[in-house]
Amino acid sequence: MSTDKSLEAHDHESPDPTIDYGEGDMHRLPHTQRGIKSRHAQMLAIGGTIGTGLFVGVGSALSIAGPAFLLLSYALICLLVYAVITATTEMNTYLPMHGCSMAAYATRFVSPSLGFSLGLLYWYSFGILVAYETTAAAVVINYWSNPVPLAVWITLMLLVVFALNFSPVRIYGETEFWFASLKVILILGLLILSFILFWGGGPSHTRLGFHYWNHPGATNTYLVPGATGRFCAFIYTLCYSVFSFNFGPELLVVAAGEMQNPRANLPRAARQFFYRLLIFYVFGVLAIGVICPSNASGLTTGTGVNASPWVIAIKNAGISGLDSVVNAVIITSAWSSANSYLYMSSRTLYSLAAAGSAPAVFRRCNRHGVPYYAVLASACFGGLAYMDCSAGASTVFNWFVSLTNSAGMISWTACAVVYLRFRAACAVQGVEVPYRSRWQPYGAWAAMAVCPLILLGQGFQYFVAGNWSVSGFLTSYLGAFVFLAVYGVRRALGVWRWGEGWWLSLQQVDLRSGLEEVEALEVEVEYENDSGKKGRWWDRVWG
Repeated sequence: MSTDKSLEAHDHESPDPTIDYGEGDMHRLPHTQRGIKSRHAQMLAIGGTIGTGLFVGVGSALSIAGPAFLLLSYALICLLVYAVITATTEMNTYLPMHGCSMAAYATRFVSPSLGFSLGLLYWYSFGILVAYETTAAAVVINYWSNPVPLAVWITLMLLVVFALNFSPVRIYGETEFWFASLKVILILGLLILSFILFWGGGPSHTRLGFHYWNHPGATNTYLVPGATGRFCAFIYTLCYSVFSFNFGPELLVVAAGEMQNPRANLPRAARQFFYRLLIFYVFGVLAIGVICPSNASGLTTGTGVNASPWVIAIKNAGISGLDSVVNAVIITSAWSSANSYLYMSSRTLYSLAAAGSAPAVFRRCNRHGVPYYAVLASACFGGLAYMDCSAGASTVFNWFVSLTNSAGMISWTACAVVYLRFRAACAVQGVEVPYRSRWQPYGAWAAMAVCPLILLGQGFQYFVAGNWSVSGFLTSYLGAFVFLAVYGVRRALGVWRWGEGWWLSLQQVDLRSGLEEVEALEVEVEYENDSGKKGRWWDRVWG
């Protein structure tokens, strides 16, 4: 497109920033703003794949299943995550509207009942995880001797998280950029350390190789002996490993509504996602199996970071001081996760309000594009973190956390369903999308088949003879029961009050509302590129 035509389109097609095009609502209200830059988007994609699960939680799976099953499980889940993110990116790239979320897409492409149920699931799951991650970060601080009560650390961390989320979105993007950078540097450093220890470069000069794969062994048994016990160990690890990846694809979906030039940045992030999963997770768990034995006592008797296989391996290697560095970055990792979850929770509530499924007050934004009432309501979940400060209340807190255990698999199943309806509607209505993945729709069909099976398998151990536990069963499946109950009530109301069908017909699916703003945004970016405003090399590199 020539500069003249670009300028003409820029003058006549630029969207009014006070109009929410996402639902076709033409009321002049402030809405969220696009302040997430290209480099922010890239780091959000990276940071979404690295969490406290890779640094601490993976130790439990290693002790139960052994390094071979751990590696196989994470490799398979990486393929599943990539299948989900390529599906969501196709929808996201076509229509990255204000108030973007999988709940909003479910409302538009499948049914209002699914959209509402999914939105409520996201809102409370993300909110509860704010409290969980804040508590995790505060507990890690106790690795060092300190007289400060846990509640004080929780308060300080919550205040910082709240302040960042009440700030303009560009500040959120900037802080997440640096938080994610620390996580990337840490995991790359740990991979290099593992490679050095593999060849005997540690202080003891003991060459580890694959010694721990032979002694105590590559695989373990779980619950029962023999081949059946090894199968149980693999199933446990496969289900457990999902929690390390939860809501990574959904983070990019939510961020797309406030991203600069999303049609260029989202496909770029999706294409590179697979390599990041390979490097950080597959290579990461391979390194863990090399440097830490599955029978290390700290994996089962330690608490917090004392149960981290990385910290145990560093201590075994006799490297002093490095464990404190690792723990410091783990704190920022948990802090970053809490920051992201509050962002996702508030934007989900904003999305529900924009769709008419939540009070309109949560749609209000300040002049910086921050939905302050939605942030305030979601921030209330942070108070749950104080429940973990006492023994009695911590049990109740764990019940809240159990609500989120199955949310990831429910979400990914819904992502696949929504995407397949979107793709079918595009075919019927003759819509061409700007990004197609070679994995799709096969990846979506696979996710829709596999995710429910993993969800059902989460509490399989409680059905093995002698292991039945009512509390364990509810912990594994409570979230699924709540989701089905909410969907059933909303579905009944929809049929009774509004005469809704099971799903929208493919001709009814709204593929047009909000498209004008996205296309105008593309023209604006192209005009800036043509006029040289973004042509400098440091702008292309730094974003």
